[in-house]
Amino acid sequence: MEAHGKPPRASRVSVSQLMLPEHANAWGKVHGGLIMKLVDECGGIAAMRHAQRPCVTVAIDSMTFQSAVEVGQVLCCDALITYVGRTAIEITVEVHAEDPIAGCVTHTNTAQVVYVAIDDAGRPTRVPDLLLETDEDRARWETGKQRQEARVAARKQAKRAGR
Repeated sequence: MEAHGKPPRASRVSVSQLMLPEHANAWGKVHGGLIMKLVDECGGIAAMRHAQRPCVTVAIDSMTFQSAVEVGQVLCCDALITYVGRTAIEITVEVHAEDPIAGCVTHTNTAQVVYVAIDDAGRPTRVPDLLLETDEDRARWETGKQRQEARVAARKQAKRAGR
């Protein structure tokens, strides 16, 4: 498959889900693991839209929750491609909790998730280039590139340390 370019907007994904009592942890807040799962699914859809191939999660950068999500709120995940390499795709997922009655929206966290596109044999395969159309696209690309370089350096360092 010959890679071709696509802009970030072509693969953008928004997923919203009403948080119900079965989503709560023992303290009555939405379970962080559920939020992480929804972040991964939303990002994965964006990655597959871009690659037009199955994609697997290879890294999730820090996911620090800035505020709790309550039962009755709508959890909203917005995924946008920020960087692509030869086989890897970095997606930034913004997470918000919306009170649909009061109309207030709270940013709960942001995560960068990296996926790798795989071929029919399950091996990494080339992905389309990312067409940078706006200044925001270019700025996200630069910071994504820096994050990817840091990930690669950390992985090499861990290998040298024998981990």
